[in-house]
Amino acid sequence: MSTRAISGFRVTRAGPLALLQDSGRFGVRHLGVTQGGPADLHAWAWANRLTGNAWGTPVLEITFGGLELQAEGDLTIAVAGADLAARQNDKPLPLWRPVTLRQGERITFGTPSQGLRAYLAVAGGFAAEPVLGSVACVVREQLGGFDGQGRRLAEGDVLTIRADARTRPGTDEAPAAERPDYTAPVTLDLLPGAQIADFTGRSVFDAFNSDWQVDDRADRMGVRLTGPTLHCQTGSMVSEGISLGAVQVPPDGQPIVLLNDRQTIGGYPRLGNLTPLSASRLAQCQPGQTVRLRAVGAEHALREHRRFLAAFDPQPNARS
Repeated sequence: MSTRAISGFRVTRAGPLALLQDSGRFGVRHLGVTQGGPADLHAWAWANRLTGNAWGTPVLEITFGGLELQAEGDLTIAVAGADLAARQNDKPLPLWRPVTLRQGERITFGTPSQGLRAYLAVAGGFAAEPVLGSVACVVREQLGGFDGQGRRLAEGDVLTIRADARTRPGTDEAPAAERPDYTAPVTLDLLPGAQIADFTGRSVFDAFNSDWQVDDRADRMGVRLTGPTLHCQTGSMVSEGISLGAVQVPPDGQPIVLLNDRQTIGGYPRLGNLTPLSASRLAQCQPGQTVRLRAVGAEHALREHRRFLAAFDPQPNARS
């Protein structure tokens, strides 16, 4: 259903990768269509909360910086996530708090000093027509985004915002505990499962007791980790459905953590699955950063995720 939209921003420099993301595209994986949505659910959710938007409101995901926008009207925005040296005109733009922009003002994003992805929310939310129930932009599948064709932002684009959206009072500032230091070593929670029993005992020990480095082969599909070689006794496998955070181990023994734009099925053995918040944290790691894996149980993972969601009060059917 169409919504009334007004001009919000004009793109004066596009940067390498800026995509529109709501909470994701669900219920369509049987069609071979992937999830999309924010690579860092935590920062995305906070950007919306700071501007008073409901869960699922579309936000700009800005990877590596390089983006420059000019406000087409007076706007309230918030930027959460990576520090991409954001500036409002010629002054530093505060992160993790609401900011007022006046018509004609510019915001720019430079190179990352920590993290990789920043999330720009605007009060009311960006406007776009859903495709298969979501505006989440997946470039590979040519779905979603402002044009419905999965196109990344380009210079000259005009980004519209919803004029009829209901907002609630925003939050003055995210608590310090909710603003990660993306440069710090991180421990990622993993639910063991799938084919973990088919890995050698030494490999299971190494998986959870070794440092892993984030490889430069990383994107919204997945992140490769380098470290000790893991050996699995499983031979050929029938391809299975793949969930967000699945940790596949191909024949070279180096794990690949699958993220939002992953394929829908895969045939490599899996150690298990990162929790959604751990997958989000991994999505902010720069190449060369160190991570460790920690085995957790389902009850712990569910409790932590419910605690996170409780701060944002998402509606069960709110997808975009």
